[in-house]
Amino acid sequence: MAYTRIHAIKTTVHKSIAYICNPDKTEGELLISSFACDAKFARYQFQDALSKARNYSDDNKAYHLIQSFAPGEVSPEEAHRIGIELAERLLKGDYSYVIATHTDRQHPHNHIIFCAADNVEHKKFNSRRKTIYQIRQFSDEICKEHGLSVIEKSDRKGKSYYEWKADKEGRSWKTQLKKDIDEVVKIANTYEEFILLIKDRGYAVKGETFGENSLKYISFKAPEQQRFVRGSLRSLGEKYTKEAIKRRIEEKSLSKGTETKRIKPHQQNILKRTDSNRALIDTSQEKFRNSAGLNHWANLKNLQIAARSYSEAESLSALKEKISIRKNETNEIRTELIAMERELAELKELQYFLTQYKDNLPFRLKYKKSKDPDRYMRMHETQLLLFDSAKHKLQKMGITPKMSELEQINRDIAALEEKHSALQKRYHSSSNEVRDLEQKLKNIEQYLGYDKDAVNEKPDRKPKRSDTLE
Repeated sequence: MAYTRIHAIKTTVHKSIAYICNPDKTEGELLISSFACDAKFARYQFQDALSKARNYSDDNKAYHLIQSFAPGEVSPEEAHRIGIELAERLLKGDYSYVIATHTDRQHPHNHIIFCAADNVEHKKFNSRRKTIYQIRQFSDEICKEHGLSVIEKSDRKGKSYYEWKADKEGRSWKTQLKKDIDEVVKIANTYEEFILLIKDRGYAVKGETFGENSLKYISFKAPEQQRFVRGSLRSLGEKYTKEAIKRRIEEKSLSKGTETKRIKPHQQNILKRTDSNRALIDTSQEKFRNSAGLNHWANLKNLQIAARSYSEAESLSALKEKISIRKNETNEIRTELIAMERELAELKELQYFLTQYKDNLPFRLKYKKSKDPDRYMRMHETQLLLFDSAKHKLQKMGITPKMSELEQINRDIAALEEKHSALQKRYHSSSNEVRDLEQKLKNIEQYLGYDKDAVNEKPDRKPKRSDTLE
């Protein structure tokens, strides 16, 4: 399991890099890596990239990404490799970065500091709320590939670490309230029925009426809570105001009679396929035991999902074999994709240092010819340091800097990026197919009560409407 967070650095980039590269925290600097920069001279390389960036309003110079792991789950060396994979997947070889893995606490954690401007198009990194979710998704995907646990989410909306921890400890009653509202909306035929059903679940409700003398907001309070929470945009979201709840119920009721007419034949197949891939609803929770209407709705829904999963499976053994084959294919594609991403990153790093060498070579030549080298050094220290760093890196790579090599590398990068894009689409398609097949198998086994290790063939009977979940 890895928890991630990110924040911008506006001033002291060199101090931040110095902090994460502390030898006492990084096993004597053994757990420090960098891309398209040298950790000791990264501040100058960042400055150079930022100086070429144009038309930006923020003053962000770099970003500090932290990735923390659960205690005892991963070694410092593996944590470092995972951090590099996260940086590669997020930054795609376009941004210079330094990564350091700290071992001074019970849990290993990565610090990744990357330049706010990329080295290719000289654009600023756009950090938005969507970026936070994307980083978390990348981190979870990599953790799964390494056999580590992830922070499971119960809905599509991303959660902060505090919200996730609160859910685990049973403290996030707002999340539970929204779930209950959504479920009651699904089974209520009118707004008045919704109010009765939500009260039936133990919630106190006020401000539910409409009219000139009514309260502006509807509010809810669970039995164990001391205060009401408003159904407002700020507190719960735009879907949970009383106007939105009433509108959702009315729109659902209006669509019941016309849903089949509006769906075309090919769309019905898509709908069935999607339903068969959904997870069954867990009706063992207390809210289902306390509401006969909700329990009845959930059982009917589970019956529909299980029946569609069943009808699409030739047999359990054939379904398991298909899952195994698709998993192997997906793993092979992923292995190829990782190798391609590494090759692309290496080419981009080489491209960066060759460009740095070429751009700063004139300063080096003038320095050698200067009558006052010390003065020239003070005036052009950044360019001379960038040249020395690039030259040192190229020598370690065994590369002789020539213009023809840079032009060829640019062509190789363009061709490899095109291949990578196509392979990535194949990987996502294959991964989604594996996930859907596994959900179908789980639906059949869970609903019909079969032991998944003992059953190999398709059951002799189809689910009946009288079947209910135990």
